[in-house]
Amino acid sequence: MSIFTAIILGVVQGVTEFLPVSSSGHLVLLQKIFRISEPALFFDTMVHVGTLAAVVAALWRDIWAILRRLFQPLTAYLVLATIPAVIFALVFKKSIEAAFESGKFLGFAFLATTALLIVSELLSRRTRGILKKAEDTNWLDALIIGLLQAAAIFPGVSRSGATISGALSRRLDRDFAARFSFLLSIPAILGALVMQLKDLAKGAQATAGVGAAAVFAGTLSAAIVGFFAVRYMLKIIREKSLFGFAVYTGILGALVLVDQFITRIVF
Repeated sequence: MSIFTAIILGVVQGVTEFLPVSSSGHLVLLQKIFRISEPALFFDTMVHVGTLAAVVAALWRDIWAILRRLFQPLTAYLVLATIPAVIFALVFKKSIEAAFESGKFLGFAFLATTALLIVSELLSRRTRGILKKAEDTNWLDALIIGLLQAAAIFPGVSRSGATISGALSRRLDRDFAARFSFLLSIPAILGALVMQLKDLAKGAQATAGVGAAAVFAGTLSAAIVGFFAVRYMLKIIREKSLFGFAVYTGILGALVLVDQFITRIVF
């Protein structure tokens, strides 16, 4: 893998991890475009480290507030919302790996993200003025958000889009909805890292084809771009709608389906 390709993949990971457009879906799509038949596991692990550093840097005040008072409702809700994804990943591990490898349902998954964003935005507009703050959040809110995050394990379904959509559909305040989603990304990314590190121990072939410079470039670009993506999304959620992202994923999903079933240029 060249440094240029690594930077592109790192930038895409950094941007799409926090924008509601599916980072996994974009990485699978780029792997098809660049004809990367066997994605380097170590590189994938390190760009996730980059996005993890980005969210920690952007939300360090929120994280510090949790660590200072670990036993609080917010901590419990983050744990509860993480459990469905853990169970889903363990039960459907082979199906998830197959989906990443083939990208077979990528177009439909992007369209599912579009539907989630549109429905959540419409529901949010109907409930404007009676939104719940952080202290009003309950276990059912956390569970529904967690179930939507579990569905977003498949490439093309946006994790941030699904969790923010779940939060908005439960009438959570828009700013808290975004912060909860990004805080929830920390255990999600850590969980993915743990699974990947376990696979890394199986053999040195996991690092084949990727030089140290490419790994560093990809990780750094993911961290820098990811930091600004988090800050940007917090502002977007507070002040604007998600319809623009819905249009983007809708067009992208349609183009992927056209290629998968008609032109077959990439797939």
